[in-house]
Amino acid sequence: MTKLLDHDDIDCNTSTTESFDAVLAARISRRSLLRGSLAGGAGAVMGALALSGCGSSDDKAVPTPPAPPAPAEKLLAFTAVSKSLADAVSVPAGYTATVLYALGDPINAATPAFKNDGTDGDFDNRAGDHHDGMEFYPLSASGTPSTSVSDRGLLAINHEATTDERLSSHFLHENGGTTTLPRPAAEVDKEVAAHGVAIVEVKKTGNAWSYVKESAFNRRITPLTEMSISGPARGHALLATKFSSDGTRTRGTLNNCGTGKSPWGSFLTGEENWAGYFVRSATDDAARADKSVAALKRYGRNQGATSRHGWETGGSDDKYARWDISKKGAAATDDYRNEMNGMGYIVEMDPYTRAAVPKKRTALGRYAHESAAFSVPTVGQQLAVYMGDDSRNEYIYKFVSSATWSAADANPSDRLSTGDKYLDSGKLYVARFNADGSGQWIELAMNNPAIAGYTAYAFADQGDIAINARLAGDAVGATRMDRPEWCSVNPANGEVYYTLTNNSNRSAEPSGSSQLAPDSANPRAYTDMKASSSQRGNPNGHILRLKEGSGAAAATAFTWDVYLFGAEAGADGGMVNLSALTAEQDFSSPDGLAFSPYTGICWIQTDDGAYTDVTNCMMLAAIPGTVGDGAKATLTYPRAAGTPLAVDTFIGKKPAPDTLKRFLVGPVGSEITGIAETPDGKTMFVNIQHPGENTSLANLADPAKYTSQWPSNAGYGPGKRPRSATIVITKNDGGRIGS
Repeated sequence: MTKLLDHDDIDCNTSTTESFDAVLAARISRRSLLRGSLAGGAGAVMGALALSGCGSSDDKAVPTPPAPPAPAEKLLAFTAVSKSLADAVSVPAGYTATVLYALGDPINAATPAFKNDGTDGDFDNRAGDHHDGMEFYPLSASGTPSTSVSDRGLLAINHEATTDERLSSHFLHENGGTTTLPRPAAEVDKEVAAHGVAIVEVKKTGNAWSYVKESAFNRRITPLTEMSISGPARGHALLATKFSSDGTRTRGTLNNCGTGKSPWGSFLTGEENWAGYFVRSATDDAARADKSVAALKRYGRNQGATSRHGWETGGSDDKYARWDISKKGAAATDDYRNEMNGMGYIVEMDPYTRAAVPKKRTALGRYAHESAAFSVPTVGQQLAVYMGDDSRNEYIYKFVSSATWSAADANPSDRLSTGDKYLDSGKLYVARFNADGSGQWIELAMNNPAIAGYTAYAFADQGDIAINARLAGDAVGATRMDRPEWCSVNPANGEVYYTLTNNSNRSAEPSGSSQLAPDSANPRAYTDMKASSSQRGNPNGHILRLKEGSGAAAATAFTWDVYLFGAEAGADGGMVNLSALTAEQDFSSPDGLAFSPYTGICWIQTDDGAYTDVTNCMMLAAIPGTVGDGAKATLTYPRAAGTPLAVDTFIGKKPAPDTLKRFLVGPVGSEITGIAETPDGKTMFVNIQHPGENTSLANLADPAKYTSQWPSNAGYGPGKRPRSATIVITKNDGGRIGS
């Protein structure tokens, strides 16, 4: 199914800088597909469940390796779920999935029940839209933080965006909303409030889970919530605005996708595709006439750029004016020319403390963040935070703390002050992948001559580097990747896994600044046929992993390979299905990824448009090996003119049937995302994002024409408009998830 508009598929890197080992390549055509029947299988179809691919697991900051399975337990013993196009959630036989918390659900007793007909308001006190990354924080019986309780806790949930067409978030409005400018203030206010983060208490009573509507912990963090700027960019001139003349605070968080859980128990959320919410005038380049023009273009805001929703037209109030980043006054404090510089960070929050002001951790860099994965904490060693920039041809990053880990910080009285210690001072690096399977972390700092002497943008200081990390990555020649999404650290050995969702800009015959030939770390460029439509580049994506060299988390060298290549089972085994995936394992466009800290299973989620003529998006369970357990391979590409080109890459060991299996398939149009578990490993929370997203505004009045009616078709809630939601999965015999 073709998406009406994919706001996640963004290309801002048109720099001419080549990655270190860039090679030429040629496009190949995929062989005819061998597709098996979609019917049958042992999966249990649950009409009310589905999950999305931007979320994160609660494994990101576990200080110890996973506990070994009980002697009688065999991981991945379940029967693989078949591919499916049903408007339902399918899980293996022996498992149950139920809806827990969906778009519009009230989070306090004073807010009326959700009607799901577009007339509902007060979204500051309701579940937001597009549930994404998520973490679980245990609560004791007395309501204090815990590390072991498995029947009560807080879910910190990202609400990334809204399902929209032609400006309006049409499922939120009674008649689909206004699709021309100016937008009514009431519509804008509702859409703004549907974005952000939710903290929601959940509790198990008997065998049933529910969210606690009256909990004092419940709250929403939206694009209007005040945030503190922290790290090297705090107080920087590039963050001065009419709202914050000293550049130390800003309003809100936006387009929150992946997450992380710190070793000290805080919640981290990544701001992803925020640039499209801002507008610039057609004459703004001349009005600015300074280096900010280059920075704005690098982050996707050329002059004349229109905004995704037109929120800047909601009225004269300052909360609408902030979305127009055109230069209008004499000084930066007269307007919002720098407002966009306040978005694009990892934001740290304390889920247990309602009054704690969230902090934007600028030392980790500004770009289209997904998840934030911590290295395995070791006393006396520095911590690393691994991150990716989710746009075509963008980079992989890590931050290394100046402070070394202290076990006393695992349960602090002030979680955000502990975050100051580990996340405000350190070194930011970007990755370069070499053709021989090695790689380097390159520091982004003023003492790097490539940055100090960069002619395309004159960096002033470390704060400038943090705010414009993409330009710093350009300066040092980092490797341009196929949309780095989620990352996670294997708690058993510290190896780091990155999903690379896809890249339509990989080409056999690259032309223009945005097209790239395949290279060793991004080795495929091929044509995939979806019905009569050609999908070119790397439409199915892959999962890359790396092993740090000497120095552990602070290492500046690593080795790498490709753990898995996404592909259809019947695709060409020599050029496309390089991991030899079977019909029980094949997938496309990996997005969410997280290791369970309790079982060690690697959970893989998809956000796909390439394979959706065969199956809806899915989640798989994997037991990976280690970097280097496979072999080197050479892909040979013909060229229209000249000799064929060879691209060397390194492929992990082919997965056996009992080391990779499909665990879940979601409803129509949904992305599977967000993974969190209770400490006993017996309950899993997963998010189903934007079911029915391809429903046209023209069909809003006729539910029969909705591409999905989930979760109402599974008996959850009123109305038939599709709703993003969190589901809860348990095993019927009370065992751990994935066994």
